[in-house]
Amino acid sequence: MAKTFLTKDERYLFAEGSWQQAYTRFGAHKAVVNGKEGYRFAVWAPGAKSVRVTGQFCDWDPEKYVMLPTTLAGVWHLFVSGAQTGDTYKYVIETQSGDLQYKADPFAFWAQQPPETASRLWDLEDYTWKDAKWLRQRARQDHMARPLNIYEVHLGSWRRNEDGSYYSYDQLADTLIPYAVDMGYTHLELLPVMEHPFDGSWGYQITGYYAPTARYGDPAGFMAFIDRCHQAGLGVILDWVPGHFCRDAHGLATFCGEKLYEKEDHAQWGTYKFDLGRGEVRSFLLSNAMFWLDVYHADGIRVDGVTSMLYLNFGIDDPAQKRFNDQGTEEDLDASAFLRKLNQSVGEVFPDVMMMAEESTAWPLVTRPPEDGGLGFHYKWDMGWMHDTLNYMQADFPFRPGAHDLLTFSMMYCFNENFVLALSHDEVVHGKSSLIGRMPGDYWRQFAGLRALALYQITHPGAKLNFMGSEIAQFIEWRYYEGLEWFLLDYDTHRMHQRYIKALNHFFQKEKALWQRNYTWEGFQWIDADNRDQSILVYTRKAKRALDDLVILMSFVPEVYDEFRVGVPRKGVYKEVFNSDASEFGGSGRINEGYLPSEDVPWQGQPCSVVIKTPPIGGAVLKRLSKKELEAAGPKE
Repeated sequence: MAKTFLTKDERYLFAEGSWQQAYTRFGAHKAVVNGKEGYRFAVWAPGAKSVRVTGQFCDWDPEKYVMLPTTLAGVWHLFVSGAQTGDTYKYVIETQSGDLQYKADPFAFWAQQPPETASRLWDLEDYTWKDAKWLRQRARQDHMARPLNIYEVHLGSWRRNEDGSYYSYDQLADTLIPYAVDMGYTHLELLPVMEHPFDGSWGYQITGYYAPTARYGDPAGFMAFIDRCHQAGLGVILDWVPGHFCRDAHGLATFCGEKLYEKEDHAQWGTYKFDLGRGEVRSFLLSNAMFWLDVYHADGIRVDGVTSMLYLNFGIDDPAQKRFNDQGTEEDLDASAFLRKLNQSVGEVFPDVMMMAEESTAWPLVTRPPEDGGLGFHYKWDMGWMHDTLNYMQADFPFRPGAHDLLTFSMMYCFNENFVLALSHDEVVHGKSSLIGRMPGDYWRQFAGLRALALYQITHPGAKLNFMGSEIAQFIEWRYYEGLEWFLLDYDTHRMHQRYIKALNHFFQKEKALWQRNYTWEGFQWIDADNRDQSILVYTRKAKRALDDLVILMSFVPEVYDEFRVGVPRKGVYKEVFNSDASEFGGSGRINEGYLPSEDVPWQGQPCSVVIKTPPIGGAVLKRLSKKELEAAGPKE
């Protein structure tokens, strides 16, 4: 038996489930042995009778390279001289029954483009990063006290070439990055880029956890894409799927002829759930998260399907099939412990990185530290706000007074967690309709409704996320197999809506009140939450300085008022700084020009008030002017 290539500490940490750098040993690594260049292979296959590595370097002869077992049970390794970067390869796993399984490398850094299934050799050191300035700046800033406005993107369908082929990573860098920056987004969030066999899974059913998909190029191309994002001032968040994986024969499923990475069938998605009670599986996933943060410089990870991980009975409706843990609850104790360990580990090594959870239930303390009983995420998607708001916005106007509570209920729990208000890809597929397709009324009212939705989202507490295509008001649902309908920008209404979203995004970044105290009651106050008869909301967003505070009026019906009194918290002269009904955005032009001096008329619980025109199906944002601003503006109008 060969001497192990792992240290004693590495063997212990791998088996315990806390190893964070398994990718530095497992997989295929360029090496020089006895003066010969090649690649060293290592794979964890504890149930195998024997393991071979085969590929282009041996004309796919399955007998030529028999791997050596090590003193760590189940780990096999071998150096192959002459193996070169780009070569395709697989492991040949001989099961206990004598069957041969051809498996892709679980730690492969690159893979063939589907439908081909082999792994490919790659040297991760073959790229020089140029984002040191971005990383230094990221380390100095508290992301929770900065604007966070995310553009969610599926790389394969943002744009495509005229012949229908994918844009490459280079093409995406040339087009997507300047577009997102110009539009005023602070971060991209990418649907999973890890290699996956089926386009229709959108990347959420993975076979190559360590390999950026070959659909758009090689690993250096993806590194360069992220590098250029950083150089342009744009952060990158990666969707990550530690809850389940697909059944494809070349992947992780029944890796040695029987269950290894998997614990059981996923009750809802036709996949396998990871066995998070097994130390080596935890090390595989923990190392994978660290891999994308370390090797690819990702700025954040959004963990997909957290709910399906936390609950033993997720997707199980039959009471007879329900299971409970030793404490008598439905919590998957292995999964919750893993998530705490994940977030704690990331926080120790990458304290400036964002961790986000897609969690759709009332599970407590998702965004609180593990030492306080929480899961340790920084942010949680606010699925309640999304459902309530979209249900309200698709109600026809006569019925909105009766649905008014859907708009205000989110403030009952808004600061229990650090929320991201997500209007994601999930809301524009499977017959749900596009966002603008949900808006009632004629064409004009639909666009007005979409503008109102965007302004309500941007002025509501919480970080923001919008899926690509919503900014051009695409009417059809998202189609993963083709590019967005960019031709819509040939039409004035769609072009003006894009102009509106751009202006709104830049307004968000400029106004500190909208993000400086985004996750605490110190940053928000109702002025009037109960005007259901007129379907109007009035509230303030507060910054650290009172002069930066904003007063927001939202009207969700077509009716307008020429003299509508709004309570304001401080005496002074106000100015309208944003209005969704501006004619340049496609609105009717009911804006409030000039000065809006407050009157000593207490209103809506405030000491004074101003009188404004209300927009139809839209909102107006007011800001109190400083003495310096008044003096610079000259005489009052």
